[in-house]
Amino acid sequence: MAESGSSSSSRENASHSKLRDLIELAIAYGLILLVIWTPRDWQRHLWWIAAAVIAIIACASFDGLKAMGLTTTSFFRSLWVTGAALLLAAMAILVAVELHTLHLPHGPILFIETYWEYALWACVQQFLLLGFFLPRFLRLMPGANSAAILAACLFAFAHLPNPILTPITLIWGLVACLLFLHYRNLYPLAMAHAIVGISIAISVPGRVDHNMHVGLGYLTYRQHPHNPPRLPQP
Repeated sequence: MAESGSSSSSRENASHSKLRDLIELAIAYGLILLVIWTPRDWQRHLWWIAAAVIAIIACASFDGLKAMGLTTTSFFRSLWVTGAALLLAAMAILVAVELHTLHLPHGPILFIETYWEYALWACVQQFLLLGFFLPRFLRLMPGANSAAILAACLFAFAHLPNPILTPITLIWGLVACLLFLHYRNLYPLAMAHAIVGISIAISVPGRVDHNMHVGLGYLTYRQHPHNPPRLPQP
């Protein structure tokens, strides 16, 4: 009888854990979509609310630094991913030079001032994808591959209706999830995301990708010179 009761309690705890994961995912993703599709006047306030809520959820159900990829485990073994991103960025820049679409800030200091915020935001996105959403999908889905596919789809869905970023983030989201499952290190993937994102920003004309805006910001975009990509805003 004691063994049967223990087994029943274990199943109940597992069910409760999955329910909690579902609720946390729904709240976090719902807030992200709300920020993306909110008019500019309200967006900044909602962004801070969403960030605070997601931070509280992450702390309350802390999975550990290793599970979230925030240790030095396999850092140097996975650093080739950052190198590959640099190579892709170089290729994109060469193509942009040939097509006369390359647009760079004047000088390295202005370059840093223009894109440091986006680079930080790219790292935050990778943390959300790999350190928040993917671990919960791993507990909910029957296999790691299905969890990676679902996380990548949600990642891409958050970049609609941008016709450039949506397919790129779908591919990159899946690749990043699979690499993360193999190496369990967030840092090279975050750097790769920033590198690829900035290369797109300086290679693709703003009139094409609407300066990397997504959601309502993409639909209401008005082109301004030297308008750098930053966190989603209308």
